[in-house]
Amino acid sequence: MPLRDHFRPPVSKRHSWEGFHGMWPGEIIRQLREQLPPGFIAEPRVHLGALYEVDVSTYESDDAHVNPRAERASGGTATLAAVAPVVALEEEVESEYEYEVRVYDAERERTLVAAIELVSPANKDRPRKRNAFVSKCAELVRRGVAVSIVDLVTVKNFNLYAELMAYTEHGEADPLCANPPPIYAASVRHGPRGEKVLFEAWSRALAVGEPLPLLPLWLSPEVSVALDLERSYESACHALWIA
Repeated sequence: MPLRDHFRPPVSKRHSWEGFHGMWPGEIIRQLREQLPPGFIAEPRVHLGALYEVDVSTYESDDAHVNPRAERASGGTATLAAVAPVVALEEEVESEYEYEVRVYDAERERTLVAAIELVSPANKDRPRKRNAFVSKCAELVRRGVAVSIVDLVTVKNFNLYAELMAYTEHGEADPLCANPPPIYAASVRHGPRGEKVLFEAWSRALAVGEPLPLLPLWLSPEVSVALDLERSYESACHALWIA
């Protein structure tokens, strides 16, 4: 069956994209269970909630800076008078949607070796969200984690794979980045290959009405499995009654 447009009618009138994005990671894991070599495990990571969490502790040291003039004038400990801020803007708490499959080498204390990122509309919404997504992927790649990005979001034209390639200063290496399509699938990895250190990428433009491709899912420099996006996609659609 071909790729559907989950963000426009007729599919969007009967089924939410959130439901499909929530189901697809599980179907990918069911597929990988048959393919991963012994010692590797895959887990979903679906996060729906605030853009960030606050976990900040404030400490006061005994030798905290004190304005000596203020202390002498008051005869005691100096205090900072209330000062009007230069900028004071009310901001809305934004929601962040994160859909991932992470693959671990369980025999190496759950070392993360691969991540499959399913792009959501929120990831492509604003510059800071796109930057956050690209920065996360770039950091994973820098750590030697193979990253696959799958983007079915037809209603926003930004291409996060192209932005990742530009961020890593490889934007001109892939012809797809010259005229980046709004939906696509790509895999990226970086690390030693013999005596060399290589940055490698595989990319495919997607199109509504066409089948999804195979992507390489690298578990180590020598070992990979074929990520059959079409198979897991159809399984997720079937489970959710998406025709």
